[in-house]
Amino acid sequence: MIRYNLKCENAHQFESWFQSAEAYQSLASAGMVECPGCGSQKVEKTLMSPGVTTSRKKAATPVEAGSHDAQPVMSAPDPKMAEAMAKLRKHVEQNSDYVGSNFAKEATAMHLGDKPSRSIYGEVAPEDAKRLAEDGVPAVPLPFIPKAKTN
Repeated sequence: MIRYNLKCENAHQFESWFQSAEAYQSLASAGMVECPGCGSQKVEKTLMSPGVTTSRKKAATPVEAGSHDAQPVMSAPDPKMAEAMAKLRKHVEQNSDYVGSNFAKEATAMHLGDKPSRSIYGEVAPEDAKRLAEDGVPAVPLPFIPKAKTN
């Protein structure tokens, strides 16, 4: 997995995880990488600094927030981020079909051409998500739990 810092044409900055650099290129060229703030598909990678820690530095400095070893800190949600998440959820729910736990099966069938292509969302087990990525099936994790799972 690789994390990229991204910026849209409207200067909104965000980050996203991808299976590989090739997966990012494939999704970006297909118009599937979209700004969560404004929906723009004109997105580019921005400068990132790698998270390199030497054993001496690790022992001498406390864990930085956001590193893999950091403990989560609970705080009030950023209102702009909450608004962007709500907007993303609304867009996904209005423009996609909810397929529940059949997501991996449906996405694979569409990828192989066995079913017509359409926008779907749902749940997938971690091992199935890994298989989808390995098979090159275009899928991205959503930053929210579908409403169908919250009632």
